[in-house]
Amino acid sequence: MKRGDKLIGIKVGKVLEILKCNINSTEILVEINNHNYKAINYNRLTGDVKIGDSLLLNTTAVDLNLGTGGYHFVVSNLDSPNKDITNGGHIMKLRYSPYQIKVFAAEEQGSIFHDIFNKFKSLNGMPVIIGTLHSMLPPIIKVLKTYNKNIKIAYIMTDGAALPIDLSNTIKDLKEKKLIASTITIGNAFGGDLDCVNIYNGLIAAKEIIKCDIAVVTMGPGIVGTGTKFGFSGIEQGNIIDATNDLGGIPIAVPRISFADIRKRHRGISHHTLTVLSKISKTRAVVGIPNFEESKKEYINLQIDNTEIQKKHKILYMDTTKTTEILENSTINMRTMGRDFQNDKDFFITAGLAGELGIKILNDPQLEILK
Repeated sequence: MKRGDKLIGIKVGKVLEILKCNINSTEILVEINNHNYKAINYNRLTGDVKIGDSLLLNTTAVDLNLGTGGYHFVVSNLDSPNKDITNGGHIMKLRYSPYQIKVFAAEEQGSIFHDIFNKFKSLNGMPVIIGTLHSMLPPIIKVLKTYNKNIKIAYIMTDGAALPIDLSNTIKDLKEKKLIASTITIGNAFGGDLDCVNIYNGLIAAKEIIKCDIAVVTMGPGIVGTGTKFGFSGIEQGNIIDATNDLGGIPIAVPRISFADIRKRHRGISHHTLTVLSKISKTRAVVGIPNFEESKKEYINLQIDNTEIQKKHKILYMDTTKTTEILENSTINMRTMGRDFQNDKDFFITAGLAGELGIKILNDPQLEILK
C-alpha cells in the first residue's frame, strides 16, 4: 500500500425502489451513473429511506467483485443527514473509525446486569456449540429443537465476519420461528438482543441473563480466508474453546467437513478445523465425527492421525441416521458456499450432529459419554 491509496469506495446514488423492508434493515434498488445496484440500509444506523432519496453509499466490496451478494451499503441519507442517538450506552464499536457506533453493553456500569458479571462463578457444565461458519447455525438449531422443542438456545455472534446481525436473514428466520431465544453480539459485532464486549461476557450473559440451556457461537455471514495456514477468521474457534473451558462450560467444536468442496485444503476435515484443533486451542473440546462410508472414513481417519488431534480432544464417531432424517425433512433454508443440503450433505449433517451431541450431554448428568 502506498501513501494516499484509497481504501474505501464511496458513491452517491438515488433510491429507485424499496425491495424489502423490516424494522431493522431495508433492501433497496439504487441508481448510480445510470446503472442500477442493490443496497442495504441499516435503519438503526442511518434512519429510514424512501424512493427519490439521495444516498451516500459504500461501494467497496462490489467494486472489488467480492462475494458479498452484490450489495452496496448506505453510509448516510443525504436528504435526511441529521440523526439523534438514543439515550443510554457508552461502549463504542468500530472504535475510532468514521462508522463508530455506541451500544448499551450488558456489562457496562449503567446496566442493570452489571453486578451479574462480577458475581459470576461458573457455567456449571453448560454445553457451548462452537462453529466457524454462519451456515452451520441452521442445522445445529434444527436438530436441537427437534430433539427438545422446549430447549432454550442463546446465539452468540462474533465479529469474525459480518458485524451487523441485521444482515443475517438466517437470524431473522430463526427468531421469527422462535427457534432461538435471544442473540448476543460480541466484540465489534452489534445489534443483538444483548451486546457484550467479548466472548467471556457473552457466555456469562447467555447463562446468567438469558438463562439458556445451551449456547451456540458462530461468526456472522461471511468468513475471511487467505489460503494460508493461520490466515482465516475462523481461527477464533480455538480461543472460544479455551474461553468456554475457562468458565466451566463444555465446548463442542463443530468440524468443517465436506467432500463437495473442490478446494483440496477443505476436503474431508477442512484445514481450518485441523489447524484450530491441533495448534490454536490449548484445552479440550468434544468433536462429533459422522460415521461415513469406508472411503470417506479412511480419508478422515488419516487426517486425524496425521494431526494427532485425538490426543488433545474427545473425538466421538456418531451414527448419522437421526440427524440426516431431521435435516432432509427440514424446511429451514440451508446453504454454504453456494451449495444447498442436497449438494453438500456431509457439511450440514456434521453441523447437525453437534446439536445431537449437545442434547446427549444435556441428558447425561454423569457425562458418561465424555469419559
